[in-house]
Amino acid sequence: MKLFSRRNFIKTTGIAGTTSFLLPASVFDNDKITSREREKGLCFLFQGDSITDGKRGRNNDPNHIMGHGYAFSIASRVGADFPQACFTFYNRGVSGNTVPDLQKRWQNDTIDLKPDVLSLLVGINDVGDIINKHPEARDLAEFEKGYRQLLNSAQTANPDIVLVLGIPFVFPVGAREKNWQLWDEETKNRATIVKKLAKEFNAILVDFNEVFEKAQQSAPINYWIWDGIHPTVFGHELMAREWLKQTARKIKCLKKYT
Repeated sequence: MKLFSRRNFIKTTGIAGTTSFLLPASVFDNDKITSREREKGLCFLFQGDSITDGKRGRNNDPNHIMGHGYAFSIASRVGADFPQACFTFYNRGVSGNTVPDLQKRWQNDTIDLKPDVLSLLVGINDVGDIINKHPEARDLAEFEKGYRQLLNSAQTANPDIVLVLGIPFVFPVGAREKNWQLWDEETKNRATIVKKLAKEFNAILVDFNEVFEKAQQSAPINYWIWDGIHPTVFGHELMAREWLKQTARKIKCLKKYT
C-alpha cells in the first residue's frame, strides 16, 4: 500500500492549506496549548480497528482517505472550520485489528507519521479473539502490556503528543446477543485498562460507551449501533461530537465544540 504522505494530502485536498508547520516542543506545556498561533500545523492521526477504518481508501483519493466514520466527521468539521490552521488528518484504522496487530505496524502507520494528536480506539477484536478462542488471543495482562507499549512508543517519539484514548464498547444487538455476558464482561475489563492507562499517560479519555448508554434515552440502541459493535452513521456522529468535546480540553482552538 502506498502511504498517503502529508505533502500529498495538503496539496490534494486543500484542507490543510499549502504549508505544514512543525510544532515547538513547548506547545503542550502545562497540558495546554498556550497560543492559537502555535496550534497551526497540528497532525491528527486516528488509529484502531474497523470502527475507525470506516472503509477508508488505500490510495491518494481525498474523497475517501478518511473513511466514512467518526474520523471523517471530525476531520471534515475541523478542517472546514479552521482552513487557515494548516491541520493534517490521517486515518490508519484497519478492520479486524487487535493490539498485537497494531504493534506490528506501529512504526510505519503511527510513529513515522509524526502525529501531534494521536487518537486510539482498540480492544473489541481482542475480546472477539477470546470469545472465538483464537489461537493468538491475549489475556488481560498481555492486552495491557501491549497497549502500554504502543503509548510508550508514541510518547517517546514525541514527548508533547496529545493522546486521545477511546473506551471500547459493545451492546447486545445481533450476533452479540450470543455469549452476551462474556462479551460484556471482557469488554468492560478492557475498558477498565484503558481508563487506567489514560491516567498513567495523562491522556484524554473519550467514553464512547457512556455516549451510547445516554443515547438510548432518545432511540433504541440498534438505531445507533447496528450489530452491537459498529455504529450507524448516527452513532458515528455521536462519537465525533464527544471526541471533539473532550479533545477541546487540551486543544484550545477546538473549544467551540464544547
